Amino acid sequence: MKQYFAIGALALSAFSAQAKDIVDTAVAAGNFKTLATALQAAGLVDTLKGKGPFTVFAPTDEAFAKIPKADLDALLKDKAKLSAVLTYHVVPAKVMAKDVKAGKVKTVQGSDLTISTSGGVMVDQAKVTATDIAADNGVIHVIDSVLMPK
Repeated sequence: MKQYFAIGALALSAFSAQAKDIVDTAVAAGNFKTLATALQAAGLVDTLKGKGPFTVFAPTDEAFAKIPKADLDALLKDKAKLSAVLTYHVVPAKVMAKDVKAGKVKTVQGSDLTISTSGGVMVDQAKVTATDIAADNGVIHVIDSVLMPK
């Protein structure tokens, strides 16, 4: 029953977020404050407010909290590295959950993410915890860890 409720709540939030871009949708969700701060620090807000379409594998505040504070602070101050990390979370296409297939997918950063679908969807080593949060320029899938390019 709990899973159905979560899916219903996600569907409602996705529906109500329909008229917002990816950045506004993430900010409105309330659990992506660190991501929003990082996007601002990297100068990527305007990019993700752009036409798209984008698929963003968005780490929650809890995911960012897994990074030691000193490492996160250093990352937030290194605009080039921060930009590389954040664009590694973005695919330049709109990919809904029903269209996800196992394999490699090219990111805006230029490297490939590895998607696996056995036992739930994983993106590299991060578990997808919520899907299909629609925005007018793409879609957000929530992940439980911050992805680091190789």
